[in-house]
Amino acid sequence: MREGSLEAPTRHPLGWQDESFYDEGALYEELERVFDICHGCRRCVSLCDAYPTLFDLVDESTTFEVDGVDKQDYWKVVEQCFMCDLCYQTKCPYVPPHEWAVDFPHLMLRAKAVQFRKGERKLSHKLLSNTKLQGKVGSIPVVAQVINKANSNKTVRKILEKTLDLDHRAHLPEFHSDTLRRRDKTRSPAAVEIREAGPTRGKAALFATCYCNVNTPDIGQDLIRVFEHNGIPVRLTEKEECCGMPKLEQGDLATVDKYRKTNIPELVRLIDEGWDIVAAIPSCVLMFKQELPLMYPDDADIQKVKQHIFDPFEYLLHRHKADLLNIEFKTELGKVAWHVPCHQRVQNIGPKTKDVLALVPGTEISMIERCSGHDGTYGVRAGTYEKSQKIARAVVNRVKKTEADYLVSDCPMAATQIADKLDLRYGETNPLTLLRKAYGL
Repeated sequence: MREGSLEAPTRHPLGWQDESFYDEGALYEELERVFDICHGCRRCVSLCDAYPTLFDLVDESTTFEVDGVDKQDYWKVVEQCFMCDLCYQTKCPYVPPHEWAVDFPHLMLRAKAVQFRKGERKLSHKLLSNTKLQGKVGSIPVVAQVINKANSNKTVRKILEKTLDLDHRAHLPEFHSDTLRRRDKTRSPAAVEIREAGPTRGKAALFATCYCNVNTPDIGQDLIRVFEHNGIPVRLTEKEECCGMPKLEQGDLATVDKYRKTNIPELVRLIDEGWDIVAAIPSCVLMFKQELPLMYPDDADIQKVKQHIFDPFEYLLHRHKADLLNIEFKTELGKVAWHVPCHQRVQNIGPKTKDVLALVPGTEISMIERCSGHDGTYGVRAGTYEKSQKIARAVVNRVKKTEADYLVSDCPMAATQIADKLDLRYGETNPLTLLRKAYGL
């Protein structure tokens, strides 16, 4: 028996379409098996609150072992996992191909899927994860302004805390009626010579995502300007649904499947026309690179999308390696604290954002590889807001120590969560915005 594995982690297909996936008895057996392994190891205690919750349950049990924990208390652990995947990718020595085959995040996903099928996931969680509905309502002219004003009203926020489980202290994203799609309606891709570089084919279709379309359209525009400044024509997909990550994290796999049926054919059509796919939100890229391929391991179209979707800075660095990146920068950036989002780290692409920003003269990058604790809904829900803030504290303290001029994160939600506790010299918090500034665009 090997104590741990030195081999690269590999993942097994999710198996969610098999009825045994939802067998509650088998689920409890697997939870007990994995929890017992985690109890004997405890390397992940600093990552999120799922592990301290588990270890406290064990330490307070009559047997001081997992068998002394009431199985109904297992759900307390499940509730604290927001599937950042860091335990799997960076800490656990027992992931496949080790014979114990521990995949903690996907076990938590299975548990949430069982809960969801039984109707036990909270209605408020379902609503908060419905980014499609939020975007549809929040992008209506006048309505967007009303929502934004209401979200800054203390009385309204107290009501939302009681009705929707939204902590009244949590920072909520703004909604824009002038969405990215509306702003981009009259623009055509730049007419330039298309040049391949490594796996990139030289023209990119932007999967705008719910967040970039309605909540942060400026980031989408920054991506377009930076790419076209580098001779890469950009267009938006003609149609898209949510990538599915918010619903995946709630165990709502049927809705993930529904979104797939719209997204994958459109992305495959674009790929077959010679376009690469990019998305400015790491969770969306990860959904197509990892989660959907594990849900549908035999689907050739999904595997095709996996091979042709890129993180924006991953894409740009491929261009740089082929001497196709414009490195004529006009503005120095000074000290930059770069927070690495969990869902970017687990793509296994390396610190591409850091590598590109470091090309800007007069720029010093401090890389911070700790979770911000936000995870979309975890950071705003009344039951988890305090824990989310506690997780973020380590990142905030590290940024303070760097005395940075900028704090950026490829995840805009993580950036906001961290920046709220800082007094920064400049307000830009997205690396694409910073790169556009460096170019003087």
